[in-house]
Amino acid sequence: MKVKPGKDSTPGSGETGDAPAKRLEAYYRKRAGEYEKIYDKPERQAELAWLRKRIPQIFHGRTVLEVACGTGYWTQHIAREAKRVYACDINDAVLEIAREKPIAPGKAAFFKADAVSLDGVPGGCNAAFAGFWWSHVKKRELALFVKNLSLRLEPGAVVAILDNSFAHGSSTPISRTDAEGNTYQMRTLANGERYEVLKNFPSALELTEAVRPVAREAHLESLTYYWLLVFTLA
Repeated sequence: MKVKPGKDSTPGSGETGDAPAKRLEAYYRKRAGEYEKIYDKPERQAELAWLRKRIPQIFHGRTVLEVACGTGYWTQHIAREAKRVYACDINDAVLEIAREKPIAPGKAAFFKADAVSLDGVPGGCNAAFAGFWWSHVKKRELALFVKNLSLRLEPGAVVAILDNSFAHGSSTPISRTDAEGNTYQMRTLANGERYEVLKNFPSALELTEAVRPVAREAHLESLTYYWLLVFTLA
């Protein structure tokens, strides 16, 4: 499905509430084979190298629930230090790629699940990770996501959220902002198809306020191209 610039994708504008999510799912299905090219940008290599060391350290010896794992790029790094990773995504195409990652037997399990409802995810995890998912959740749905995630983790679990900071000249420009304050980008696939994709860039205050209801403590590590929010559940 191609999406034209400027099309209003908010519920009540001629689409059902599921339509934007379906478009996003279609976009990532078609983008699966080229998704990891986002890690090739030369200006981001130093920060990515730091994150590839920092993130696995957070999960040393822990059982990790990874939300919206995509092609398993971060799963393979987390699995080096974690006891086990349970990685979910709603999209079969990216899960197929994720299952081919060079991960030691028994260290990771991939399965299909919705990243907001988290229905069907296993219990007993004492940590969680979400990479580049937060920015694709509408602002009005973040509280539900945070609540659902906290309910599926053990008390005192450690959670790390990784996503993009907006960097002029490196980030895709914002194409529009909707009435709720959500921002969007126009993405072009290798086959030329263009999709409007929800992509929010939250402030530090927005992030800390979003996790305040469930977190005992939280700290934000801000880089030029990325941010990493680490918090511990009450």
